[in-house]
Amino acid sequence: MDHHLASDSPQVRPRWRKVAYGGMQPGFDDNHTDESFLEGMVMNANVVRRDMLKVMLDSVSISEYLCIVALVVLVWTYTLESTIDENRLLCIDVSLLVSGFLILLFTREKISLSILVHHYFLNISFFIMGLYVLAPIYQTLTRSISSDSIWALTVSLLVIHLFLHDYSESTVNAPGALKNPALTSCISVNASVVASVFIASRLPSRLHVFAIMLFSLQVFLFGPLVTCCIKKYSFRLHLCFSISLMVVTLSFVYMLRCLLFVLLLSLLVFVNVVCPYWLIRIQEYKFEINGPWDEAKLCFAIRD
Repeated sequence: MDHHLASDSPQVRPRWRKVAYGGMQPGFDDNHTDESFLEGMVMNANVVRRDMLKVMLDSVSISEYLCIVALVVLVWTYTLESTIDENRLLCIDVSLLVSGFLILLFTREKISLSILVHHYFLNISFFIMGLYVLAPIYQTLTRSISSDSIWALTVSLLVIHLFLHDYSESTVNAPGALKNPALTSCISVNASVVASVFIASRLPSRLHVFAIMLFSLQVFLFGPLVTCCIKKYSFRLHLCFSISLMVVTLSFVYMLRCLLFVLLLSLLVFVNVVCPYWLIRIQEYKFEINGPWDEAKLCFAIRD
């Protein structure tokens, strides 16, 4: 009789548990979920709400580097047209080198004059000597290639350089830096160096080639380091320097071609106003779902 009572009594169904591994639970399908499954769901937990003014100020770094590249192209153009001779170009190189050293000396907190001399001055001295020795090779490197192909390749390489450039950091690290440059930054630097070689190969003398290569590599290699040091030292100084650079660049471009002035001004407005506005508007449509089903993430850094 007790056996019949036990068989007639309703069986208690086991409670469903949320487990990641362990197979099927008795009495439930493999894809079964109940009301407690979505209790830990969080929506838009990591979405960053950006301010329009903050985004516009951050985009100044991009406009600053666009103006730097535009100035390099202006110097290339005036050199190819023989408006700037080799002696004046060497004076520009020396002034850029001295001003870069002074900016690094006054903006880097952990750098001293001895470190600056041993780490930068000696390396740059060997670098300049190597450029002077290799100048005849650069001069005759593309003699068998037509000028139209050289101009097309140079423009393409500059576009690649601007597209892959790291606008937040410098490819050349300061002494003591732990972070290595990304692969895209290295590709960007290589593209600018090859473009400089193409332009230098169209110059008439060895001194011309040496001067234009030294100028280009100073700007492309060490220019981002100097601007990054200015930005870290004082953001207000960075804004003043960037705005002054934009005004100077637009003035020189206007003296060269009015159409190029309009194109560059439109590009700067697009980068500093239109793109930040688009980014703010796109944030309204961002929808992110997080929950206990997400992959685990380390909350600490692993170092050797």
